[in-house]
Amino acid sequence: MRVYLFSIVFCFAFFSCDKKASVEKEVKEIPVAIKVERFDKVFFESKPEDLQKIKQQYPFFFPVGVPDSVWVNKIQHPLWRELYKEVQKKYSNIEPVQSDMVTLFKHIKHYFPKTRTPKLITVIAEMDYTNKSIYADSLVIVSLELYLGKNHKFYEFPKYIKQNFEQRQIMPDVVTSFATSKIGINKDKTLLGQMVYYGKQLYLKDLLLPSYTDAEKIGYTSKQIIWCQENEMYIWRYFLENNLLYSDDSKLSSRFIAPAPFSKFYLEIDNDSPGQVGAWMGWQIVRSFAENNTVALTDLLKMPAKEIFEKSKYKPKK
Repeated sequence: MRVYLFSIVFCFAFFSCDKKASVEKEVKEIPVAIKVERFDKVFFESKPEDLQKIKQQYPFFFPVGVPDSVWVNKIQHPLWRELYKEVQKKYSNIEPVQSDMVTLFKHIKHYFPKTRTPKLITVIAEMDYTNKSIYADSLVIVSLELYLGKNHKFYEFPKYIKQNFEQRQIMPDVVTSFATSKIGINKDKTLLGQMVYYGKQLYLKDLLLPSYTDAEKIGYTSKQIIWCQENEMYIWRYFLENNLLYSDDSKLSSRFIAPAPFSKFYLEIDNDSPGQVGAWMGWQIVRSFAENNTVALTDLLKMPAKEIFEKSKYKPKK
């Protein structure tokens, strides 16, 4: 009996790997060319008298009502000049980012053939870590000042935030923004609804970023991923025993979904846990659903959380 079960598992794993290899072969043949525009260089290497020309070329970067003096000051200010220097030191050659973007959009076009090939525009913005990379249909805008490396001297952010200020995080951040356009706005405010919503985002990263680790996809350290894997059953039991899955208590988002230094079970384990364990659990539910059901990806992304959960056959690993 054990031999029989082992054979089934082995065959499933073999065909799964074979399918992935077939997909990657198809992806490789998809023609994609990404044009890059270095707005960061255009802006900071210009003179004040060039400002009007730049505004005409990139009107979406210059909000109406902001006086030109603001932009002139930014071009000339010593701190901004120093930041620009640091960005150029790290990204004088943008080709590695461009190459990663090409690979990403080959995968995107495989799963979403009608997607337009966007232009990549690099900028130096306002250190807004909630909008590091933005997908906007015909454009992908990447704020390079937020990818200088987690230990850069300019970063005065909490550790859980700046640990993702690495070049390797650019593509996962782009997929997060892209996913919003495909999944839509989450209207289900229950904990389960939020878990599955972010689980869908992370599942998209499984498909679109197959060479990335789970830690890179969710923005964890490898140690944090291991913690979730080792405590999966206990997290799940906590959610069930406290009747949290279908609760719409607004505090649950900050406790288990939003980025945070740790999740809030109000137990001794809190300080050892990473933030966003609810999103990680939602990811496992969506993965389980995908393994146990044959549903088109576009349909999966639109399905209600409750239906995905009920059909997922999800069981936490012991």
